[in-house]
Amino acid sequence: MRRHRNVKIVATLGPASSDYDTIRALFEAGADVFRLNMSHGDHEDIRSRHNIIRDIERDTGRPICILADLQGPKLRCGAFEGDSAEIEEGQSFRFDLDDAPGDSTRVQLPHKEIFEALTPGSTLLVNDGKLRLRVEECGDDFADCTVVTGGTISNRKGVNVPDVVLPLAALSEKDRKDLEFVCGLGVDWLALSFVQRAADVEEARELAQGRAAILSKIEKPAAVEAFQEILDVSDGIMVARGDLGVECPVQAVPPIQKRLIRQCRAAAKPVIVATQMLESMIDSPMPTRAEVSDVATAIYEGTDAIMLSAESAAGSYPIEAVRTMNAVAEQVEGDGTYREIIEASRSSVLTSTADGIVAAAREIAETTDIKAICCFSHSGSTALKISRERPRVPIIALTPITETARRMVLSWGCHCVLTQTVERFKFAVVSAVRATKAAGFAEGTDQVVVMAGIPFNVPGSTNILRVAPCDERQIFGAEAD
Repeated sequence: MRRHRNVKIVATLGPASSDYDTIRALFEAGADVFRLNMSHGDHEDIRSRHNIIRDIERDTGRPICILADLQGPKLRCGAFEGDSAEIEEGQSFRFDLDDAPGDSTRVQLPHKEIFEALTPGSTLLVNDGKLRLRVEECGDDFADCTVVTGGTISNRKGVNVPDVVLPLAALSEKDRKDLEFVCGLGVDWLALSFVQRAADVEEARELAQGRAAILSKIEKPAAVEAFQEILDVSDGIMVARGDLGVECPVQAVPPIQKRLIRQCRAAAKPVIVATQMLESMIDSPMPTRAEVSDVATAIYEGTDAIMLSAESAAGSYPIEAVRTMNAVAEQVEGDGTYREIIEASRSSVLTSTADGIVAAAREIAETTDIKAICCFSHSGSTALKISRERPRVPIIALTPITETARRMVLSWGCHCVLTQTVERFKFAVVSAVRATKAAGFAEGTDQVVVMAGIPFNVPGSTNILRVAPCDERQIFGAEAD
């Protein structure tokens, strides 16, 4: 079941998509990666969905990627007398540690760490930024504020602190338990929320112990400021535009998205653009034109993947949402302007033998009649380098390691194939040719580019390239091994 596009589709599972038939229909409609949101559903719900995905993987014979999204710390205000209160622009309002019910003048903020980090002039946002307050005076247990944007404030609404780095770890106690649980299940990627610094990622990596790749969610201004350091220690990135659009000015989000995608591509690390991509399809079978344009823009920018959240997890039209994304992707990638933009934004990164061979493979494929670029990858690094090149022909990523195949699914253009371990390059070529023909990318009269490393099964050893015929008689008839 080959895709006729290169960008990948991530579909979040939830109440609207929790049985075998629906999840399989999502896969057949175009979902490549399934996201398990640890903010919703208990461990048994997560286990059930994970098992269903693996059943579908077995039944279809295609590697499927699973992404577990950790919740991260949740900062919320306390409760109110009567459940809510009205605050008006210009009035004073206090946050403190007192657990007495709040009113129109104060409420509890049960996070001592916030008070430790605040300074006069800091901003506090409540309820996804609908309410905005400016700190005038603060101490270890209080913050006296002026209301900048008023409205209704109610029980346990979320609080954001956009302009300070909070002395909070990205992993709560719940996250640590969830991380151990999903790593035990065998998920492929861990999405880490509330990332502010590279140390947050390193902590998660130490706990994961190589059982899953680490994907950092960029949703705070501090993470944008420290992005290169975070990228260096991450395996992938999610541009989480929901919280990012709350804590940053909304007009700043599109340039940030574009810049982060380019940096990820230069680093050969996959990047997902997420949040509100087809929001209206939660309740409607058709998206708005603005949403379609938003999805198309992310694809034109060269993102590896685009993501559905509530649209596929809790909406009324989960399968239609995936089909819509798939149709937009196919249309965009068939546009000549898409190739112009992708190739104009290609950065030349030649620091190793593998980099040179990958660049040469792309050049050969685009100047001769080559149907696919095939690579054998133990760790997945070679496939990531080819994906960075964004070639015009399909990428066939072959590996004998199931976990590697699943993780590579997230990367742009990678058609992942599990293959047997090979010890000689000639048999690697045969395996590549058979996989390419079986997936419908080539026929017996065509040619492909094959890359591998000698000795085999050593990560990072890519050092050989061959233009190979798809006719196996010619392969076995050649003198070279």
